[in-house]
Amino acid sequence: MLNYIARRIGIGLLMLVALSVLVFVLLRLAPGDAIDAYINPAAPLSMDELAALRARLGLDQPLPVQYFGWLRAAISGDFGFSIQRAGVPVLPLVLERIGPTVLLMGTGMLLAIVLGIAAGIVSAVRRNSATDVALSVASSIGISSPAFLTALLGLYFFSVQLRWAPSGGMLTPGAPFSVSDLLSHLILPAFLLSIGHAALIMRYMRSSLLEVLNQDYVRTARAKGVREFWVIIKHATRNALLPVVTLIGSTIGIAVGGAIFLESVFNWPGMGLLLVNAVNTRDYPVIMCATLIVGACVIAVNLLTDITYAAVDPRIQVA
Repeated sequence: MLNYIARRIGIGLLMLVALSVLVFVLLRLAPGDAIDAYINPAAPLSMDELAALRARLGLDQPLPVQYFGWLRAAISGDFGFSIQRAGVPVLPLVLERIGPTVLLMGTGMLLAIVLGIAAGIVSAVRRNSATDVALSVASSIGISSPAFLTALLGLYFFSVQLRWAPSGGMLTPGAPFSVSDLLSHLILPAFLLSIGHAALIMRYMRSSLLEVLNQDYVRTARAKGVREFWVIIKHATRNALLPVVTLIGSTIGIAVGGAIFLESVFNWPGMGLLLVNAVNTRDYPVIMCATLIVGACVIAVNLLTDITYAAVDPRIQVA
């Protein structure tokens, strides 16, 4: 197990390097000049001043030299300073946004897992019933709805029309901090984030559980007189969870994309909103740092998912 974890960590580090190269090159290939982000349009610079600024920032060097210079500094924890927030180090700026994003994504994924597994069990147990049909239709709608559409419709109906939840932010401006205030701002974006993932988990759980319910050991448990509730929960559900665990781990990256839309729509002060603002203002140091941290989190979650396989099904041996 330790060798497996070490090998996966090594592969993850190589993936992070590849991600950094890709993002670095794409930013340089974006329309316009990288130096434009450092220039105040109201105070244009002369050609000599532009050349001096380019040399000071290292932008006159070949692209590989620029990348390895950035990588050397990043390994030591120096991601530079934000362009739009003069004098503000990038790393603390990004790290302070991780908490709100983890809170939003964690709550959303927790809701998705609970709702998806529960709905999948009910749908499989009541196969071909009206409940099964209703849940299948709801899951199809949830899977087909893109994150930005779900966010906008949810904001319009639940905040603007029904006024059940605040329309944005993480806390009420000017009000003292309280858990109830935080939850009132959190519940709507977290629920909207969970919809698509819950629908997908429900479909996988239903399909997997239907397959398990036809296995010999389930029929044997019923023949021994085990109550149907325990047959479903103890014998069938645990063995049906393996593909669901795989799905949950693989959808974390998709959840990051959904969180970016939701944070933008609900003005949630997380990494998604920071990344969108950085892209709009061409704040390259912030983009690079935020992208790497998000990538590292996704890789870590996938590693934890692989390790969870053995806990869910002891027959699985990591190699």
